[in-house]
Amino acid sequence: MKRIGVVTGGGDAAGLNAAIKWVVYGAISRYVRAKFGGELDVYGLKEGWESLMSLDPQKGLQDDRYVIPLTAPVVRRIDRDGGTYIGTSRTNPFAMKNEKGEKVDRSEIAVKNFQALGLDALVAMGGEDTLGVANRLSQKGVPCVGIPKTIDLDLPGTDYSLGFDSAVNNIKSLIDHARSVAGSHRKVPVIEVMGRHAGFLALSGGIVSSAHFILIPEYEFDVNLLSDLINRRKNLKSRYTLVVVAEGAKESGGQIVARRQEVDNFGHVHLGGIGEHLADEIKKRTGLDSFSEKLGYLQRGGAPSAFDVKMGFMFGITAVNLLVNQQFGQMVAVENGKITSKPLSAVSGTVRSVDVDLMYDKERLNARRDTAMGWRVI
Repeated sequence: MKRIGVVTGGGDAAGLNAAIKWVVYGAISRYVRAKFGGELDVYGLKEGWESLMSLDPQKGLQDDRYVIPLTAPVVRRIDRDGGTYIGTSRTNPFAMKNEKGEKVDRSEIAVKNFQALGLDALVAMGGEDTLGVANRLSQKGVPCVGIPKTIDLDLPGTDYSLGFDSAVNNIKSLIDHARSVAGSHRKVPVIEVMGRHAGFLALSGGIVSSAHFILIPEYEFDVNLLSDLINRRKNLKSRYTLVVVAEGAKESGGQIVARRQEVDNFGHVHLGGIGEHLADEIKKRTGLDSFSEKLGYLQRGGAPSAFDVKMGFMFGITAVNLLVNQQFGQMVAVENGKITSKPLSAVSGTVRSVDVDLMYDKERLNARRDTAMGWRVI
């Protein structure tokens, strides 16, 4: 093994740059030098899977549109920044559009371009979509290992994914801004956070922000109950009521709110709008002035938290260890508080979700307060 590539796909997340840095540092470590008699060269494949679909195979590693050498001096400071230094996209080699606009499998291009680059292995960082592609490419003979990343924390096979802790910190900070406005003007802010299938962001962000009500995708809420609970707070003479809602939450018997109906290359509808809908309903049913804020991209932007920098370190060097030991087709994972690995195929399993019976109070529409016994810490 002489050369490895690194690719980041899907949504950006704080902590990715730390993982990139420590893949590079791991590749030049004493352990690797002793194993191979020298350091490994690391190349960043820019713009996610778009790189393997669009680079010029004649130029190979010299195609600077999609390839960048990653050396220790280059990556030395990138772990301080959020996002991804090598760019990202939602390109899916297994669902590319042809001239007729139909989605077709073009993954053979990715395989050929990987071979044209002369790479010996690939580290893919992403969520179920990106790692799903890595798993399928691995089955086609591309040696891959994965690093989990998603702020939703819903990726199967691991208890933690890069970006979650940073996103919760961002949510708390942004809600604090909304809180001061709400308290000054006696309003009901409805804060919409990400979470298509899982409510971990809403629940954790709501807890650390002392939200009065938290609505998650795992439990269909009754808007009449929510309105009644908000009305009861009038007797407390509170100046505001804070509602946190996941984008995938929906009313009992209702539909998930989507801003646009078209789907991306992985078949996902662009969610958003439940916060605005709820704000209108609350104003109509309670007479209280309400406003909505969709945090959107802001919640996953900015510098990483200390925890995500640390996890980037652990994930990065573990990924290199998997490559060195030729444990291809594996994903770095956290299980019961320990770093381990799982097959990349695990990402196609059932998404992780909030245990409603254990963690959620259906009568109060909030986190349970009677006990936290049994909750996962991360």
